[in-house]
Amino acid sequence: MVLFSQASYTQSPHFDARPVGTDVSLLVIHNISLPPSQFGTPGIRQLFTGTLDPDEHPFYKEIAGLRVSAHCVIYRTGEIEQFVPFDQRAWHAGLSVFQGQSRCNDYSIGIELEGTDTLPFTDAQYKALVEVTDFITKCYPRITLGRIVGHNDIAPGRKTDPGEAFDWAKYRMSISIGK
Repeated sequence: MVLFSQASYTQSPHFDARPVGTDVSLLVIHNISLPPSQFGTPGIRQLFTGTLDPDEHPFYKEIAGLRVSAHCVIYRTGEIEQFVPFDQRAWHAGLSVFQGQSRCNDYSIGIELEGTDTLPFTDAQYKALVEVTDFITKCYPRITLGRIVGHNDIAPGRKTDPGEAFDWAKYRMSISIGK
C-alpha cells in the first residue's frame, strides 16, 4: 500500500485493483469544490467516501450516488488527504484517453486541488502539490514531465479542470523531475 506520509488517510470505498501488469505512468491534476465554489466544507470528503447527503445542498441531489474518488485532495490550506493508495486504481478520470491509450484510471494517479477553474489556487496548495508530485515521480519514474496533465487534457470537451487559474509554469518549474 503506497501512501504519502505527509497526508492524512481516509479510505474511499470507490477504488479497485489496477489491471495486472499495469505501469503507473500518468499524473492527472483536477480541481473540485463542493458545493461549487465553496471551500472548507466536508463535501469533498463525503463525496469520496460515499457519505454525501443529497438533502444538505441542492447541488448534492445532482451528484448523489456518484462513485468517484481521487488518490489525494489538496485543500486550500495545503493539507493533503489521501483517499486511495497510489498502487490502487482511483476512479477520477472517467471516460478518458491519453496519447491514444484509453481508460486513464488504469495507469494514472489523480490529484484534486480544492478550487475552481477561475479562482487562483493558494501558495500552500502549490507547495503541497510539488511535494506530493516529487514523491509520486520517485515511486513511479515512468511519470515524466510530459506525462503530468490536466483532466481537460485527457477528457477534452467534457472536462475543463484544473482550469485557467492553474499556474502550470509555476508548478512545473518547482517540481524535481529532470533536475
